[in-house]
Amino acid sequence: MEYQAQLETVMGEPLTVSGLCGPLRIFQRVKGHRHSIDDATTAWYALQKSPPVSKALDLGSGVGTVGLAVLWGSSEQAMLTCIEAQAVSITLLRANIECNGLRDRVSVHHADLRELNLPEKFPLITGSPPYFPAHTGVIPEDRQKAYARFELRGDVGDYAKAAKRHLAEEGIFVYCFPDRQKHRGLQLVTEAGLKIVTVREVIPRLGKEPLFSLYVARLSGAGPCVEEPPLIVRDGAGKLTPEMLAIRRSRGFGPEGCNLLE
Repeated sequence: MEYQAQLETVMGEPLTVSGLCGPLRIFQRVKGHRHSIDDATTAWYALQKSPPVSKALDLGSGVGTVGLAVLWGSSEQAMLTCIEAQAVSITLLRANIECNGLRDRVSVHHADLRELNLPEKFPLITGSPPYFPAHTGVIPEDRQKAYARFELRGDVGDYAKAAKRHLAEEGIFVYCFPDRQKHRGLQLVTEAGLKIVTVREVIPRLGKEPLFSLYVARLSGAGPCVEEPPLIVRDGAGKLTPEMLAIRRSRGFGPEGCNLLE
């Protein structure tokens, strides 16, 4: 709480302290881009699909909502590398690393992922890219919201290209993308040179259309992409499904992907 007050003074705006997973807590801007279920399930899916790894790379990390959750679910020796271009998100990311006692396990690069060229390869890479081309909607005035939602600094194909440059030979790239743009997303990722091996739709409520899908891509692979049964968050009555409750228990996620403490 003392750090929160100092950080609010530095940033000149109010912040909240929110639960991420397990014991991890994060700072978020009250009026900024907020952690949501797509980040939470992307981290969960990555941990489900990847064998134990010694290091991971998180592209477009924001304030750390995917990468830090993956790190929490990994071994105590695992290391995380985060890439983020926005100054406001970098400030919060570093504060979240510091206040969770993870400074010795996380390295942060303030960089554009399109220009990223690290000297190492990673067995696990994650990303939650922006969903919408810039011409398809009203760009929010808030820059953090704008860059998180709209493709103002690269699209899912650029994430895939960065992942391809940094994937270990048998590594996987796990990401999410809106279901309404599934065809475009598949095309951009495959054109970047990756092979999508599994996809799983996430349905917010039984009977509704899928909201987004979770993907695993590799440098190469045999056979067609496997479409897994959808993950249904809530049943027809609006209650969390048994699978979503199990995810919540296993990863410590809240019902909407975030346990708010404020």
